[in-house]
Amino acid sequence: MQPKQTLAEQEDHLFRVLSSERFLRMEGLGNEVAHFIYDYDPSWALDVAQAKKRIKTKLNTELGINVFEINLYDLCVDLLKKRNVWERVLAAEPTMDKPEFLKMLQNMLDPQMHLAPAIKELMAAESFQILFLTGVGEVFPFVRSHTVLNNLQTVVSDKPMLMFFPGRYEVSATQGSALVLFGQLKDDSFYRAKRILDQEA
Repeated sequence: MQPKQTLAEQEDHLFRVLSSERFLRMEGLGNEVAHFIYDYDPSWALDVAQAKKRIKTKLNTELGINVFEINLYDLCVDLLKKRNVWERVLAAEPTMDKPEFLKMLQNMLDPQMHLAPAIKELMAAESFQILFLTGVGEVFPFVRSHTVLNNLQTVVSDKPMLMFFPGRYEVSATQGSALVLFGQLKDDSFYRAKRILDQEA
């Protein structure tokens, strides 16, 4: 077992991997999609947000590498506002049972029907080399990380993508892989993404 890296060491590792030709050209993946997960201690959330900003700036200013960031929470709010249901959702929350409200939101923000097409549209309007996906913790439980990842396999296939995940990404050869949000909530198995901290720079 490797000793736990400090956030500064992880930030340095992320920058080295993200700026490598191998990563940008999506080499050495076999037939896998270039989807990566940066799992971090949820208590580091504010510091990770700052580190992410520094990485984006450094990639851009030092190497001319553009990072496009999509925050899932902001995207969900925008989608609900575009469909003129945002006020209805806000009004419904205090009056509905939690499971009922959750079901309503899950239907309104279905990853296959709504999120993946919206992400595709946003990407088409931007010029970038790397996609960052953030806001994963904020959209739980009405949007699950693994369903977003599964639905982005065809949408984000020509650029590398990094999902920022507050929790653990447990990779097991025997049991498949699991995303454990906030270190406690185990999501369904997801096999295709790679843990960025395990990648060689």
